[in-house]
Amino acid sequence: MIATIQYNSRKLQIDFTKPLDISIPLRASKSNVNAWYIDEPTIEPVKFDDNVMRVAEGAAVNFNTINFNPHGHGTHTECVGHITEEFHSVNKNLKQYFFLAEVITVAPEVLKGDTVISKAQLQFALGNKKRDAVVIRTIPNTKDKLSHQYSNTNWTYLQEDAVAFLVKKGIKHLLIDLPSIDKEEDGGDLKAHKIFWNFNGKLRKRATITELIYVPNHVSDGEYFLNLQIAPFENDASPSKPILYKVLD
Repeated sequence: MIATIQYNSRKLQIDFTKPLDISIPLRASKSNVNAWYIDEPTIEPVKFDDNVMRVAEGAAVNFNTINFNPHGHGTHTECVGHITEEFHSVNKNLKQYFFLAEVITVAPEVLKGDTVISKAQLQFALGNKKRDAVVIRTIPNTKDKLSHQYSNTNWTYLQEDAVAFLVKKGIKHLLIDLPSIDKEEDGGDLKAHKIFWNFNGKLRKRATITELIYVPNHVSDGEYFLNLQIAPFENDASPSKPILYKVLD
């Protein structure tokens, strides 16, 4: 279905017949994507005495318990509650689910032994475009991202002025194919997170960060209509399923 919708002051033609899923599936496997030094997720049938709740073992239904961490085991969307003493739930704060987004591809720069995303790179990629969300794909972009073990790898992160630029530009939802927008080992500073959510001022409670996405290479850079789907967890973060729809010319 191709639909014409009113979005802010624009009329957009959206092709809803071709959804582009940029989430990473969660699997009970050591090859599941992983970060933050934790074990792999588990999906196991409940056991009542000698009864295993699995159809293959004689039960009427499959009845599994899933043990995972949203921050370390796959695509997740988080709110300011990730870094505050006061509890804030992403389920309570994310109340709109469709946004105009720009997909950009960035080749991280080398800086003092790290790889970083700079303000200049984001300025070049976004220009004067007005968007509510930005989807950042880093290169190299291989399917290894679907199963990568990120712990102790010193992954790419965003420089502070790059995040400040996004905030000033009005970006409310930041999506990236890394475990964090901050450096893996930063002494707990979390400077990029704090800038994005305006930690030392009026909190941007409606703003979200989505990490550990995967944007396949066949998805071109450009303008998309984003459906940011989360599970209704009352938690600072929830597993999520961002879907892109191409905006037609």
